[in-house]
Amino acid sequence: MNIHSLRKEYLAGTLSEDQLQKDPLILFKKWFDEVLASEMNETNAMNLSTIGTDGYPETRIVLLKSIEPKGLSFFTNYNSRKAEAMDKNRNVSLTFFWPQFQRQVRIKGTVSKVQEKISDEYFATRPYESNLGAWASNQSEVIISREELENSFNYFKEKFKDGEIPRPPHWGGYIVKPISIEFWQGRENRLHDRFLYEKIKNNWKIKRLAP
Repeated sequence: MNIHSLRKEYLAGTLSEDQLQKDPLILFKKWFDEVLASEMNETNAMNLSTIGTDGYPETRIVLLKSIEPKGLSFFTNYNSRKAEAMDKNRNVSLTFFWPQFQRQVRIKGTVSKVQEKISDEYFATRPYESNLGAWASNQSEVIISREELENSFNYFKEKFKDGEIPRPPHWGGYIVKPISIEFWQGRENRLHDRFLYEKIKNNWKIKRLAP
């Protein structure tokens, strides 16, 4: 198939001024809950973009784990490449794409680590094997083989066989505090609905953007 011929009309919904909220995170939560109720796969998958230590942007998919009044949270290895990038440059962006609803949300903000208590509480809710994996993997480091990774997993499985698995000191959460949030709703004839929220002096200003 010729890629040029790939086309889809956007007819799933609309976004108008009377549907907006003063706080964009309230609207985001409404959209998220609608997608969640549909049982769409990977509802909480989001693209996290950082500025790498080499000056190039880097993107990867991580999982949203909390929607708070202050921002959006996720968890990862503090020794990873993305963590190193965020330590040096706290400016990040998030992108959500929900194709069944023909919606996209783009968020710019600053990132910081959550309190250790929050990381401890979340870690305690994770599956046993996932927590072993947090200990076993030196995320982003070069490894020789799959066997090396599995041997590390088995080592920690034996080490923690008689008790709870503590949270590794190199693992925890981040929160992204937005400074701008853009909502995109696909519309017919490519005349999409786009609204941009920008935080100015602790108040949200709303603009409609051309598609």
